[in-house]
Amino acid sequence: MAHVKMYCTAVCPYCVMAEKLLNKKGVTEIEKVRVDLDPAQRETMMQITGRRTVPQIFIGDRHVGGFDDLSALDAEGGLEPLLAT
Repeated sequence: MAHVKMYCTAVCPYCVMAEKLLNKKGVTEIEKVRVDLDPAQRETMMQITGRRTVPQIFIGDRHVGGFDDLSALDAEGGLEPLLAT
């Protein structure tokens, strides 16, 4: 299973939904980077993604995007193959 990293906050409903979707697909470990606890991590997230909102999800080296992007990738059938790499 590919490494999953998610930039998130404690009270983000989209972060929770993203985690639930990933769990449903068999992901048991998610590296969570809490940008609400460390403003420097938010700056890093913004530099590498060009986005300010959470979640920002990486599967392996690929930036998937936020929850809507993750959900769309799943609907297209692209999430499971990406997780399998």
